[in-house]
Amino acid sequence: MERRPFGRTGERLSIIGFGGILVDGVTPEQAASLVAEAVDRGINYFDVAPSYGNAQERLGPALRPYRDKVFLACKTLERKRDGARRELEESLRLLQTDRIDLYQLHAMTTGEDFEQAMGPGGALEAIVEAREQGLVRYIGFSAHSEQVALRLLDAFAFDSVLFPVNWVSYLVAGFGKAIMERAEQVGAARLALKALARARLAPGQPRVMEKCWYEPITDREEAAVALRFTLSQPVTAAIPPGEVQLWRWALDTADHFTPVSEDERDRLYRRAEGLVPLFPLPA
Repeated sequence: MERRPFGRTGERLSIIGFGGILVDGVTPEQAASLVAEAVDRGINYFDVAPSYGNAQERLGPALRPYRDKVFLACKTLERKRDGARRELEESLRLLQTDRIDLYQLHAMTTGEDFEQAMGPGGALEAIVEAREQGLVRYIGFSAHSEQVALRLLDAFAFDSVLFPVNWVSYLVAGFGKAIMERAEQVGAARLALKALARARLAPGQPRVMEKCWYEPITDREEAAVALRFTLSQPVTAAIPPGEVQLWRWALDTADHFTPVSEDERDRLYRRAEGLVPLFPLPA
């Protein structure tokens, strides 16, 4: 699988990542099988979070045979220094590792998130200290808000930003373009979410897939073009949804990746017309 530079760090990551939510709720044997499959297919980028059910507990033992060959990312929803430190230590324990390659402020969405995490006694202080101690190598954040993402990129030399790069939101609403440009200007790697999302669920509409809180793409051809659209932007990698079927579709597409053509982009735009963009989120 193709690997791309991870910002200014010198690391190179597979263009498809392994979202830890894939192993939430599975048996240890199933988790080990999925991780082995990922490594065999060329994936070296794994991402997980404490909020993904028991994913850390499952991923740690499954990843242990390959730990020195892969790049492991984790996150914290804690906004204060002490809470972030506790959560980091618990993640290290569950993931059975002595360091996390990329530790991220998770789901930075509101002004309050910014003020708490970035202010005195905030979570960023704990992460910087952990980097100094060798527990963390790089520092990033994930965001579903352009405004907050831009503030963060201006406030600290983050190594990466993880955010939605979704064909409908990008083409119809323009969501993500400003983050992409600012991150590129400051040298932060761009990591993509929601490439295989289609639209926002209507109120009361049941989930199509258990681990997708939005309407996912269910047509394989559409999924391939949508993912290729995301990977045609200046991103390092994309993390597919936590559904095994969609993840395997993404692997197959990445094996033969080619950038989208102008004609394909135009067809995607026509398909997106009439769909409700997943982002920006409603106020």
